[in-house]
Amino acid sequence: MNKLLSLLLIMMLSSITSLFGRTHAPEINRIDPPHWWTGMVNDTLQLMVYGADIARADVSLAKPFEGVSLLRQVSLESSDYKFVYLRVSSEAKPGTLKLKFTRDGKSTVIDYPLYARNNKGAQGFNASDVLYLIMPDRFAVGEAANKGHENDGLQYPTENNLSDPNARHGGNIAGIRKHLGYLDNLGVTALWVNPVLKNDMPGGSYHGYATTDYYAIDPRLGTNEEWNEFVDASHQRGLKVVMDMIFNHCGSNHEWLHNPPSKDWFNFPDSFQVTNHRLSTLYDPYASEHDKKLAVGGWFVESMPDLNQRNPELMRYLIQNSIWWIEESGIDGIRMDTYPYADAEAMAQWNREVLAQYPDFNIVGECWYNHEVPEAFWQKGSKINPMGDPELPTVMDFALMTRSRDAFTTTTMPWNEGGLNEIYNHLGFDFLLPDPQHILTFVDNHDTDRFLLKPVESPDSLGSWKQAMTFLLTSRGIPQLYYGTELLESGSKKLSDGYVRRMLPEAWYEGEELNETQRESLAFLSQLLNWRRKHGELMENGNLLHFAPLNGVYVYRRALPDGESVIVMLNGTDAEATIPVTPYAEILETGDRFDDVISGNRMETGESITLAPRGILMLTPLK
Repeated sequence: MNKLLSLLLIMMLSSITSLFGRTHAPEINRIDPPHWWTGMVNDTLQLMVYGADIARADVSLAKPFEGVSLLRQVSLESSDYKFVYLRVSSEAKPGTLKLKFTRDGKSTVIDYPLYARNNKGAQGFNASDVLYLIMPDRFAVGEAANKGHENDGLQYPTENNLSDPNARHGGNIAGIRKHLGYLDNLGVTALWVNPVLKNDMPGGSYHGYATTDYYAIDPRLGTNEEWNEFVDASHQRGLKVVMDMIFNHCGSNHEWLHNPPSKDWFNFPDSFQVTNHRLSTLYDPYASEHDKKLAVGGWFVESMPDLNQRNPELMRYLIQNSIWWIEESGIDGIRMDTYPYADAEAMAQWNREVLAQYPDFNIVGECWYNHEVPEAFWQKGSKINPMGDPELPTVMDFALMTRSRDAFTTTTMPWNEGGLNEIYNHLGFDFLLPDPQHILTFVDNHDTDRFLLKPVESPDSLGSWKQAMTFLLTSRGIPQLYYGTELLESGSKKLSDGYVRRMLPEAWYEGEELNETQRESLAFLSQLLNWRRKHGELMENGNLLHFAPLNGVYVYRRALPDGESVIVMLNGTDAEATIPVTPYAEILETGDRFDDVISGNRMETGESITLAPRGILMLTPLK
């Protein structure tokens, strides 16, 4: 009787197990990354495997693969994730791995591709370049490969609405590619593209900063293939591509938030805590641990959960994702969003690994401080960072941006007051920077007011704007222009960020429907950019020597040891200004002869030089 009861109990348990699918072969919903390459510097590959109850499965190679071995398997708190670590040694050749997942005696075999290296792109960018910043939803509309299917597979499909500054406007990757000729002729050399990864979020997340899939281009912008083709097409024209990435946070509709792999995948996982934005706590010797934790661990907004880069599985995932996009599409640089809000030690490791794989690559971090000292704190080789080398090659010069409008639009006063004195004083802090040439300079971007708050009335009113552009493109650093700057796009973000991210009329890029002032600004900036492109060596390696503003005029020189040089003079007043030559004996003398790049005129220096109100001289010596 006892044997009969035992048999019945076993049969019942077997039926229950079968009912809940425990005897079914493991189902694999997804593996990130979707493929990899042989011959990589780091021979360890992490696979993040998604599938119901996949954590209980055992992983093995169904068939031996030369040069590939299983290192370890990691299961965290969620049963729906499995982290598989493989060693892909230098002996491994391209081919297909057979990964076997076994659970309760049932197995599933998955093909995993290993490809040959692409060996394209990854050129990096430097001070010989000029970055042109584009928000893809707001730049231009092109004929996308997935036309009519932009909302396929989205939980939150959207419709374009140009009248709503916070809605999708319909720009896409094809639109950028359509205007590569325009951008090439303009004279820029690199395109910084705001995030293009999938943002399947309520409201549409047109800006792209709430990622919901790290391995897929947002279908409203195009496809993975279109992105790769866009990068290739840019390279064919000599244009580099910088990809915007975000490690600090993801979108709240990412699968991770609904089913996190582990409790510590996010910071403040139990309740929403907003960051205090007190980035000074990272170097403040008196900062409380409470304030430090809230600064780095707090969320920007409730729709952007804050990722915990201290989790080793998460950080390995993010590092590999960067390398995957570099190898997959051949991008030349990365701009990392909200850089100081992520864990500093983890980000330093990310920099080391990316640059070990791609030595010519460049990375710029958004370190938004309005002072020079914390900018220097974050750059690779920092002399003032007690936490260790940040390893970040390039930082953003927000301190310049915050000073620029007043510096170029107010009158330069005697001594140390106002106007271009602010620019002169700002550059004086460069002694703190390990590498002043690797600092991204700009006067506005997608997160700030436009440099021009209001439309410019006439060509005669362009003096301050022209001076700002001249300084940006001839001083130290890597200049960045925001799309539409050349066409005098203006606006403030007081009402909404969308007001500084407007979709520009298509005809403007074709040179049509421009007013007289826009034609003047386009011609001026294109002339300056194309001159700069021809003198890339001077802009990258030329020494900077500058003089304190005299009679409202700011003078500086860029020069190479072989003698190639350019002298720039900016009159920071609304009146004619005259300066004597004597104070500038280090760079010019009476009787020196120059060509003026701006006017095209030839001039010989007398005992003094006179500049028109808000005038510019850009002098190259006659040989």
